Amino acid sequence: MNEIIISRVDSIGDVVLTLPMCGIIKKHFPEVKITFLGQSYTQPVILTCEYVDNFVDVKNLTNYTPTAEVIIHVFPRKDVVRWAYQKKTPVRICTYSRLYAWLYANKLVRLHRKNSTLHEAQLNLKLLKPLGISTDYSLSELCSYYGMTKIPPLPNDIHTLLSSDKENWVIHPTSQGSAREWGLSKYKELIHQLDPKRYNVFITGTERDKSYLTEWLKTLPGFVHDLTGKLSLQDLIAFIYHIDGLVAGSTGPLHIAAALGKKAIGIYPSIRPMHPGRWQPIGKQAEYIYIEKNCSLCKKTPSHCACLQSITPEMVVSKMKNIK
Repeated sequence: MNEIIISRVDSIGDVVLTLPMCGIIKKHFPEVKITFLGQSYTQPVILTCEYVDNFVDVKNLTNYTPTAEVIIHVFPRKDVVRWAYQKKTPVRICTYSRLYAWLYANKLVRLHRKNSTLHEAQLNLKLLKPLGISTDYSLSELCSYYGMTKIPPLPNDIHTLLSSDKENWVIHPTSQGSAREWGLSKYKELIHQLDPKRYNVFITGTERDKSYLTEWLKTLPGFVHDLTGKLSLQDLIAFIYHIDGLVAGSTGPLHIAAALGKKAIGIYPSIRPMHPGRWQPIGKQAEYIYIEKNCSLCKKTPSHCACLQSITPEMVVSKMKNIK
């Protein structure tokens, strides 16, 4: 076996939690080449991984002729699964629960993600069973397999904002709809409780977030720096590498911070399958906060999710002070 394609064509956090799979494959097959098939906007994350040898943009499949003996559809998409079949990739691994998988894949793995008690990163590894890799890994063990060592340089104008005598923390308050959000009022309370003599705080977000956050940013104290819309994903990865910690919901930046060994504090709802048991950040200094509630509002009115609103700024501040 000379080459394996890992296909994960969804969002940043999902990709980060797939990288340990690459490290574990290399552990068992050191000489194998790993090609990662993903979305172009997640490429900067994938290229930090020392275990990935090649990246292919899913939008360029028509121009790509695979030479791999194996493709693993970590989170399958019909057109990609069909493409691998049409290209006659010999071993095509997929979950068994989709009809098109029965048509186009030839190694089906019984896997139910939605109701599983396992973490997303652990569920990914179940797809390695057809390769003879059936070892179960704890979340603490998975920290060693990210391989995010190829960190891009940080632009000097951003680097100069970092403090040498205070803790540098990122607050990432939005999620682009990918996760339940704690709310701007809660983040504002949190920031106002932080000691400006101890903390240097940065707000990050996309260009799209900027207009949404403009008025809220005006209400924050002077030790807060606005970086919304100012960082490419490559710059954001480099910036997170240089900070002390990050607070966010279940978002890509949270998982990047955890993977880089930073103090990463995730704020989570208790509703399945968005709960921390499935999506908590995995890292040597990663923590999460959630309050178990049987909350009918969680499904009916996500913006007023009672389990999230029960989390107080004081809880987060305490984590920031005591996380080790």
